Amino acid sequence: QVQLVESGGGLVQAGGSLRLSCVASGSDFRINAVGWYRQAPGKQRELVAEITNGARTNYADSVKGRFTISRAKNTMYLQMNSLRPEDTAVYYCNARIERPPAWYEYDYWGQGTQVTVSS
Repeated sequence: QVQLVESGGGLVQAGGSLRLSCVASGSDFRINAVGWYRQAPGKQRELVAEITNGARTNYADSVKGRFTISRAKNTMYLQMNSLRPEDTAVYYCNARIERPPAWYEYDYWGQGTQVTVSS
C-alpha cells in the first residue's frame, strides 16, 4: 500500500556533498516520524538522523555539523556535506506511517542507496 523509494546516492570525493531523497508513495496514509540509517561493510546498522513525532531532530555524533535531515510533505531528505571516506555505506530511509483500514502505525523502509566517498 505504501512504498519508500530512495535516490541521490553515488560516488563523491572526500569533502564533497550529496543529497539523498526518499519519497513515500501510495494513498490514504500519514507520516509520523522519519529517519535515516546506514550500514557499512562489516559493521552494524546505525541511526544517522531522525525527526521524531515531536519534530525534534537527532543526529549521530559522527555526523553532527555535517548532515541535515528535513522533510517536505511526503519526501524526506538527508543533506550530506564535508563527506569523509568513513561515511561510505548503504543508506536507508525509514518512516513510521499510519494507514487504513484501522490507521495503526507501521514501520516502513526504503530499498537502500549506496554512498561511496573516495579519498
